[in-house]
Amino acid sequence: MKNTIWIRNNHFTPLAMIMMIVLPLATALICLCIGRMNLSVGDVADTLIRVFLRGDRSSQNYSIVVNLRLPRILMAVIVVAGLTCAGDTFQSLFSNPLATPDILGVTSGTCVGAILAILLSKGILETQIIALIFGLVSVWVTIRLAGNKDGQSIVFLVLSGVIISSLFNAIGSLLKYTADPSDKLPEITYWLMGSFTSASYQKIMIGSPLIFAGIIMIYLLRWKLNILSLSEDEARASGIDLKKTRLAFILAATVITASSVSMCGQVGWIGLLIPHCARMLTGSNNRFVIPVSISLGASFMIVIDTLSRSISVIELPLFVLTAIIGAPVFISLLKKNRGTLK
Repeated sequence: MKNTIWIRNNHFTPLAMIMMIVLPLATALICLCIGRMNLSVGDVADTLIRVFLRGDRSSQNYSIVVNLRLPRILMAVIVVAGLTCAGDTFQSLFSNPLATPDILGVTSGTCVGAILAILLSKGILETQIIALIFGLVSVWVTIRLAGNKDGQSIVFLVLSGVIISSLFNAIGSLLKYTADPSDKLPEITYWLMGSFTSASYQKIMIGSPLIFAGIIMIYLLRWKLNILSLSEDEARASGIDLKKTRLAFILAATVITASSVSMCGQVGWIGLLIPHCARMLTGSNNRFVIPVSISLGASFMIVIDTLSRSISVIELPLFVLTAIIGAPVFISLLKKNRGTLK
C-alpha cells in the first residue's frame, strides 16, 4: 500500500514519527556546520552542550554557531512551519491545490508596510511591526469587501483578495518609485526577495508568538479542514458552523503569513510545494498532512537558507532559490502524479 510506511490503522507508524522528528533536527545539525567557516559536527555539538547545559560561552565557535547560524535556523523553522500550515489551510478551504498563503492579499499588504518603514528609516523591529500591522489591515479590508454572501463567500473572498492584492501592489510600486535609487531602493528590493540575514533572538521573540498561536489553532482543529474541503452541502450536514470555522482558519493563516513575511520578507513556493509533497506521502487527510508538512518544510528551508549563505560570495535571496529549486521539483511532481494528485 502507498502509505503503509507512514500511516497504519489511521495513525502514524512509529517509523514515521521518528522520521518527522529526526529529519529537521539532523538537517539543522549538519547545516550548523556549513558556512564561510566550516565546522565539524563534533565542534558544533560541543559548542551547543557548553552553552545550553553548562552556560559556558567561552568556546571560540560560540559566535558562529549560537549568534549567527542558530537564529537563522530557528527563524527558518518557525517561518516555514507557519507557511506550510497556512498553505495547507487555504488549499483545503478553497478546495484548490494551487491556493497559496497570500491569496487574500496579506503578502502585498505586509510588503507595503515594510517598504514604508524602510523609507522612513525605521529599525528592523519597527519595520517588522509596521509590516505586520499592514498585513492584518489588508486582510481585514478583504473580508469587509467580501461581505456576508453565505452562498458565495469563498468566491467573493478570492475576488476581494485579488482586488486588494492588486491595490497594495500598486501602492508598493508607487512607494518604490519615490525611493532613493542609490540607498533605499536596493534595500527595499533585497528585503522583498526574502532573507534571514537579520535574524536575531529578539526578532524571533517578537514575530514568533503569533505564528505559534496560528499553528497551534490549525493543528488542533485540522480535522475540521477535512470537512471544509468537502462540497457545501456535505460540509453543512456535518453540523459545524461553516462561516465561523472558515473565518477562524482564515484569521489564523493570515496572522501566520503576515508575521512570517514581516520577519524575513517574501518566501515563495513553500506554502504551495510542501503541502503537495506531504499529500503524496500521506494522502489527503489533513490530520497527517499538516504534521508531515511542518517536518518537510522545516528541513527544506534549513537547506535553502544554508545554500543562500554559502554557495556564493554574496548571500542569495531566498525567493530566488525557492523558485529555482521549487519550480522544477513541482513540475516533476505534477508529471508523476497527474492522475492521483487531488
